[in-house]
Amino acid sequence: MLEEVERWLSTRSWSVTDRPLHKILAAKRATGQTVSVVLPALNEQETVGDIVAAVRRGLMRQVPLVDEVVVVDSGSTDRTSEVAAAAGARVVHRDEILPRIPAAPGKGEVLWRSLLVTSGDIVCFVDADLREFSPDFVSGIVGPLLTDPEVHLVKAMYDRPLGTAAGQGGRVTELMARPLLNMHWPQLAGFVQPLGGEYAARRSLLERLPFPVGYGVELGMLVDALHLVGLDALAQVDVGVRRHRHQDGQALGRMSAAIYRTAQLRLARSHLVRPQLTQFERVGNGFEPRTYSVDTEERPPMAEIAEYAARRVA
Repeated sequence: MLEEVERWLSTRSWSVTDRPLHKILAAKRATGQTVSVVLPALNEQETVGDIVAAVRRGLMRQVPLVDEVVVVDSGSTDRTSEVAAAAGARVVHRDEILPRIPAAPGKGEVLWRSLLVTSGDIVCFVDADLREFSPDFVSGIVGPLLTDPEVHLVKAMYDRPLGTAAGQGGRVTELMARPLLNMHWPQLAGFVQPLGGEYAARRSLLERLPFPVGYGVELGMLVDALHLVGLDALAQVDVGVRRHRHQDGQALGRMSAAIYRTAQLRLARSHLVRPQLTQFERVGNGFEPRTYSVDTEERPPMAEIAEYAARRVA
């Protein structure tokens, strides 16, 4: 590990207990910064309501840390929108945001569009499939941004059990993302959960970043932020244990392909001859190929979008 990273680990890796809530609130009052929490959601009716309710109860009613909770529904066919609204979130449908640009499928697309329907100086993203959710996931990663003006992006770090197996979650992280980062961006080797969906950043940074539309968004954002603001502007906070719905191996393969494509673009910006991934499924007595396209589209920095610029002037 680079000496720079070892130093970073000792100065930019914290625990949620390092910043008591009263200190974070004092910093929020002193700076006047506002905080938006965004949940990208697709068919998460079982969990989205509990997350919204926990944020509103713990970080809006009991203490005024969060200013708005927005759920961006990316086309759910279940009751995700109704459950989220009943829990107190403002629900916005992906296709209603920036309608002149047809929406692409993918998580990154939803996060990018969320910048147009939120107003916080700090934007905190939280996956909508978390179970046993604690408000610490929000306060922990928002805290450094409110208390330290030199910090621009904060990732949550946590244990990720796979069922009852401790530390066996995060398979794409260990098999794809971590080797890529260690080999090509060793400054980022200190991130425990580089692909984690819980992170917060200053709007002034997010609006200058391109957003891969799919699963590559977290890796792309981390790499681009490193080049834009430097390692010392990035941080991570230990918030405990993350429990969520796990995907099967083939879905993880597609996720890995998208992440590799995102890395490749940043390494060379070269042409990918075949942006597809073929996987195999047993059918009867043999195996049948299934070919999937790999996310190759990226959205430009939001600061370049006319509607966003007009909103800031208004």
